[in-house]
Parts: sequence; structure tokens; C-alpha cells
Amino acid sequence: MPIHDRGYRRYAGSRVPGSLAWWVIARAGIVERLRDRRFLALLLFAWLPFLVRGVQIYIASSFPQASFLALDERTFRAFIDQQRPFVFFATIYAGAGLIANDRQANALQLYFSKPITRAQYVCGKLLILVVFLAAVTWLPAVSLLFLQTLLSGSLDFFSSHLFLLPAITIGSALEIGVAAVTMLALSSLSRSSRFVAILYAGITLFAAAFGRAVGAATGIRGWTWLSPQDTLTVVIDATFGVPTTASGTSVAAALLVVALLVGASIVVLARQVRAVEVV
Repeated sequence: MPIHDRGYRRYAGSRVPGSLAWWVIARAGIVERLRDRRFLALLLFAWLPFLVRGVQIYIASSFPQASFLALDERTFRAFIDQQRPFVFFATIYAGAGLIANDRQANALQLYFSKPITRAQYVCGKLLILVVFLAAVTWLPAVSLLFLQTLLSGSLDFFSSHLFLLPAITIGSALEIGVAAVTMLALSSLSRSSRFVAILYAGITLFAAAFGRAVGAATGIRGWTWLSPQDTLTVVIDATFGVPTTASGTSVAAALLVVALLVGASIVVLARQVRAVEVV
């Protein structure tokens, strides 16, 4: 029986756009971490300050003699600061292995052998951290604002503090963005999630201690920029319009340091997340 060469034929089947590949990666990572009971316990524990502040709101709204407990912009700014330790631990727990584990399993080649771009891969991994960090910063802070409005029985507080919602959103976005991008960049540098966790903790804690030590030794208070946390404090304080607790660095300089840190992290990700690794 003769064999006829039919040559090339155009694919006639249906095509599924690959623009949602980032969501597939993010959903898988979110579900995986939600199955970890210890991580769930950490997320629930992060809402304890919200419960304490909720009791404070209830007492201040119910008893006129306790009006000194009423919330203001300083209270919401302090609340975001109280959530910082939970951001630290959630970032380490959920983010240390996001790329490091894929590098250890040589899974980058598998990812990029499919119709997935590098930007989609990074965005999917980044969204995992953003979701969980928002759950311990932005969500409880906004819930606290609406609880204050609800228990006060009027919209007077909300209407007189309209800037609080954008301030909470911007402040939380800064905390989340810097922590998530930095952790993702560090995770791309190693195949060991434990080493990444130690590296992130060391940079975060050592930089703050070193900046304060240099400032105390030199008598110059401008060394705040050495610590990402203190630099963020300057910017977020300015967002809420409250006096900063990390003086010595201007808001413009702090914004420049934050932009440089994020930019450096993006450069690291662009260099490390590749389809082919040279071994």
C-alpha cells in the first residue's frame, strides 16, 4: 500500500490562551500552603491584634468615660506596625521555597517547556506571597476601619478620616511589595529553602541592628536607610501623616532606597529565573 506524504497541516483544534498560566501557578501554591496546619495557625494568630483592637473600639463606643480609647490615624498606623512580625514570619514560611524548591527539583525547565513565560511564572509565585501577606496586613486593618464605623453607629468617623482607607492600602502595599519581591529574589539565588529563610532573616534583622549601631556610634541619625524596615517606616509614617519614629532620613531618600531595593530584586529575578540553567 503506497504511503502518501501529506506534508504540513495547520492545527485545526481549539486553542486555550495561556494568559492565565500565572493564576494556575498561584492557585497551586496557595492551596498547598493552606493545607499546612502550622501555617494556618500562624495566619489565625496574626488576627489576635485585630481582636484586641476590636475590644478597644467596643469599649470606646459603648462607654463615654472610655473615650480616651477612641481610635485615630495613629492607632491604625500602630496597627500596621504591630503586624510587621507576622509579615516577617509569613514571608519566611510561605516564600522561602517558592523558587528554591523548583530549582532544587530542576523544575524550571519543566515550567518553561510549556507555554509559560518568565513573567507569568514570577507573577504566579509573587501572587502567593501577596495573598497571604495581605491577609495579615491590609485585610485586618481595613476590617478594623469598618468595625469602627459599624460600632460607632454613624459615618462620622469614616467621613472625617477619608484618607485612612488609601493610607492603609498604600502602607500595606509597601510592606507586602518589598517583603514579597525581596524574598522571591533571595529564593531564586539558592536551591535550599532553609538557607533562603536564614538569609532573609539575617538581612532583615542584621541590617536594622547595624544601622542603629552605626547611628549610635557616629551620632548621625541618617543611617536609617541601611535598614529596609526603618526605611519603610519613614515612608508609611508620611503616608498616614504622623510623625515618624525612624527619624534621620527624608521621605524622598526613603522612597529612593525602597525603589532601589525593589529594582535590585527584579534584576536578580530576571537573571536567575531562566529556562536553561548552566550547571
